Amino acid sequence: MEPTKVQNRIRAKRVHSGMVGGHSVADEITDVIIGLILLGVAFICVIPLWHVLMASLSDGRALLAHDGALLLPVGKLNFEGYKLVFKDSAILKGYGNTLLYVVCATSIGMCINIVGGYVLSRKTAFRPFMIIMLMFTMMFNGGLIPTYNVIRALGFVGTRWSLIIPGCTMAIFVIMLMNAFQSVPESTLESAAIDGAGHFRIMLQVALPQTGGITVVVLLNTVIIQWNAWFNASIYVTNKRDLWPLQLWIRQIVADNANILQGASPDYDRLLIQYAVIMAATIPILVAFPFFQKKLEAGVITGGVKG
Repeated sequence: MEPTKVQNRIRAKRVHSGMVGGHSVADEITDVIIGLILLGVAFICVIPLWHVLMASLSDGRALLAHDGALLLPVGKLNFEGYKLVFKDSAILKGYGNTLLYVVCATSIGMCINIVGGYVLSRKTAFRPFMIIMLMFTMMFNGGLIPTYNVIRALGFVGTRWSLIIPGCTMAIFVIMLMNAFQSVPESTLESAAIDGAGHFRIMLQVALPQTGGITVVVLLNTVIIQWNAWFNASIYVTNKRDLWPLQLWIRQIVADNANILQGASPDYDRLLIQYAVIMAATIPILVAFPFFQKKLEAGVITGGVKG
């Protein structure tokens, strides 16, 4: 008799005898409650983005008179906000600056995170002291003025480095990768060392592939943090608009639109730019996230122990 038929008969007998049954009433109620909570969370997350999308397609004058969230565009369908965004060279340059900062900061940050996490995962004489110093920076911060003085002393104020170096990594990311490297079986690392592999080869070819899930989490968070960053730019490159990232331009546009009615003949389409730019800044993250999610799921089940 084929194995599948045997398994089906055993399963049928268990179900018939009550050994395996369906969900109980309590389980069904719990599933419904969890589903409603998740639906509510999804609604809370989606409705602001939907409002921004509908506002970007609305008539500027009607939008200014509207109050509350939008389910549909108010007035006639209008794409002038998007046209103004793509005509504005400053916004396009801000978009390019943001991409540059994200790529550079993420690359440098991941190098620091991976090397730092691997070093802290090894049993060395100064490991406890380095971990304490790293965690100390998570609990205490020198403040804005001392940080600015350090950046100025390094000569980074007014340059792109002030937007790349200070925020390229965080202590929590190094600790996360340290814990990920510690979860790699020691026998795997010892086998690679016996085969003649050095620390860099062990780190990159043996240990790092087995920390794929955590590495992608750190990478994704670094990209999102850098993509949404604007505060450092408002401090270090205030007077150099050609270095502004997209998010700082969004802040400036919102501030400028606050006085849109003070002119003799206000351009109501200018009000749509802030919504159109927000959508332009959000769409890349929404498009890229599913690809990161697939790599995250694949990384969790990746790994193995060398025999």
